[in-house]
Amino acid sequence: MTGAPELSVSGNKFTDQNGATRRLLGVNRSGGEFMCVQGYGIWDGPVDDASVKAIADWKANTVRIPLNEECWLGLDNIKPEYRGTPYVNAVKDLVTKVLAHGMTPVVELHWTYGQYTGNSSGCADVHASCQKPMPNAQYTPAFWTSVANTFKNDKRVVFDLFNEPYPDRATSTATQAWSCWRDGGSCPGIGYEVAGMQDLVDAVRATGSRNLILAPGIAYSNDLSQWLSYRPTDPAGNLAAAWHVYNFNTCADETCWNNTLAPVAAEVPLLAGEIGENTCGHAFIDRVMKWFDDRGLSYLGWTWNTWNCNSGPALISSYDGTPTAFGIGLRDHLRSLTP
Repeated sequence: MTGAPELSVSGNKFTDQNGATRRLLGVNRSGGEFMCVQGYGIWDGPVDDASVKAIADWKANTVRIPLNEECWLGLDNIKPEYRGTPYVNAVKDLVTKVLAHGMTPVVELHWTYGQYTGNSSGCADVHASCQKPMPNAQYTPAFWTSVANTFKNDKRVVFDLFNEPYPDRATSTATQAWSCWRDGGSCPGIGYEVAGMQDLVDAVRATGSRNLILAPGIAYSNDLSQWLSYRPTDPAGNLAAAWHVYNFNTCADETCWNNTLAPVAAEVPLLAGEIGENTCGHAFIDRVMKWFDDRGLSYLGWTWNTWNCNSGPALISSYDGTPTAFGIGLRDHLRSLTP
């Protein structure tokens, strides 16, 4: 088994410590973003060694781990047993298991603080109980400072700054949305002070961390059309683009990918941090994977959880790795790729 690489950005490729090109191919492991704030636990389903090995057995080399900032920071609206040190230790333990199986852990901020009740609001709650349009200045930089300090001595760990920004739903123009995305502050339509992607990059780098950082686009990470124009400045030169796609998104066909993704992928590494479809099949992600394979790009299936494939694309029906009709497409494809 080859170990997980220490990842760097080299032009528009991910490279390891030996300079070899690497692609990030694998799955999401949901649970850490919602179980703790809902009061049920930390993970959804098992995260023991056998369940992590089952992911590796699909020939995945990457596992994205969604997190909750209130649980990590130990805020008092979370049950004591699921917040602060117990939560951080659980995340560290899962990261260690992922690394032990030679896979790259991507720690990602999914649910955050801040009240938003505008267009496409996920909930009216000020707490981190749903997806918010942007990170908040009150807690998110502190989250990334803490996460970066936790993992900065291990460059095998990747930081994905914010799951699915959607400032475009709150603002009236693309310029406002992208400015909010990068610079934060008082964004039109968002009632709390926003932390922009530049703020979060700065928070990570201020710790001395040189870990690879992923910055997702707007429109729930589905729009990268102005990513290059607004990309944050990274003093470590280790920043890549993240993008999400489902069959029901706006940018869900090859024409859009050629027009908006290809220019980004020509300049920086591109990871599709979530790919999926709500059909219980895999015809759509087959197209996504082909387009990405043809360009040597990276992608992660949503999600390694035993949910109903209609309510949210579930790759497995059992944590032993038994695939769903959707998951079999990703599993067989990963197994078909040469290492």
